[in-house]
Amino acid sequence: MKFIPIFIACFLITSCSSSKRVSEKTEIQVTEEQATEQNTSVTENSELIDVLETKDTITSKPNTKQEVFTPLAWTELLQKHVSNEGNVNYNGFNTDRKALLSYIGSLGENMPSDTWTEEDKLAYWINTYNALTIDLILRHYPVESIKDIKNPWDQRYWQLGDKWYNLNEIEHDILRKMKEPRIHFAIVCASYSCPKLQNEAFTASKLEEQLTNATKSFINDPEKNDLTPSKIGLSKIFAWFDKDFLINGTGSIIEYINRYSNIKISPKTPKKFKDYDWSLNN
Repeated sequence: MKFIPIFIACFLITSCSSSKRVSEKTEIQVTEEQATEQNTSVTENSELIDVLETKDTITSKPNTKQEVFTPLAWTELLQKHVSNEGNVNYNGFNTDRKALLSYIGSLGENMPSDTWTEEDKLAYWINTYNALTIDLILRHYPVESIKDIKNPWDQRYWQLGDKWYNLNEIEHDILRKMKEPRIHFAIVCASYSCPKLQNEAFTASKLEEQLTNATKSFINDPEKNDLTPSKIGLSKIFAWFDKDFLINGTGSIIEYINRYSNIKISPKTPKKFKDYDWSLNN
């Protein structure tokens, strides 16, 4: 019997030791699970940070593509109301005034930008000048001459973009500064002695051909210029804008005219300038 207390004591010690080992094992398992969860959390957070950092470094490129303006509406109006000879039916334009104003409004919504080519810009401003000239006449119609309108080229009737324009600004501050003398045979001031108004819009893809044809047509028109090998009577356009034609190595007005005229003129031929007929080109 004296061994019974000793046995009980050993049993209790063993039980306590086992419980301690179970407790330690449980604590170790809990600690390992916490560590795993923490590692998982750290990994997930790291991935989230990577995603956020990646998003921060993604920059969307702005859409810089410029849709160049195509003046289909202007061509439709010209073909309806301008003859092949350049005679303008102002009554017809007046009937279609709403369509004309809509086209002018679209000009203001499609202003040239730095992405446009020089050809696109030239075509745009030539068409703009001609459309605004038609509108100027209609605002005062009926008139017998553009000169019946007070200061016709200074009237600031049209807002394009955020600016109000007049015809003088478009011709002298924009078109002439583009150093293309053939514009003088493409823009039309609604007068008989002006170049004929083309019955199609100018476009970048056809601009070279259109400007060349307009220049040849005007220079060789006997109602605009009297050309003979020994005597010439020129449109006053060549007097008003003589410096515009003397570029790119051109030495004289006669030299410029000879590039496009059917009759070759002697450089020594004396020249005179014809009276300008400001009556309406209808």
